[in-house]
Amino acid sequence: MTQPVLPTEILEQRAAEQRRALHNDVQELRSVVRAEVRERTDVKRIVRMNFAPVAGAVAVVALAFGYGVARIFTRD
Repeated sequence: MTQPVLPTEILEQRAAEQRRALHNDVQELRSVVRAEVRERTDVKRIVRMNFAPVAGAVAVVALAFGYGVARIFTRD
C-alpha cells in the first residue's frame, strides 16, 4: 500500500504547528528550570531555614580568627 500524497501547503502548516508547539514546550521548560534554580540558590532563604547551624559555624570561625589575631599580638 502506498502513502497518500499530501499537498505541500498542508505539510508546511503541520511543520509550522509542530515548531510552535516545540518552541512553547522549550520556553515552558526554561521558565520551570529558572524558577527551580532561583529557589535552590536563594542564599537568604537557605540561611533563614538553617539559621542555627550557620550561626554556630560563623561563631566558630570568628572565635578561631580572634584567637589567631590575639596570638599575633601576644607572642613573647
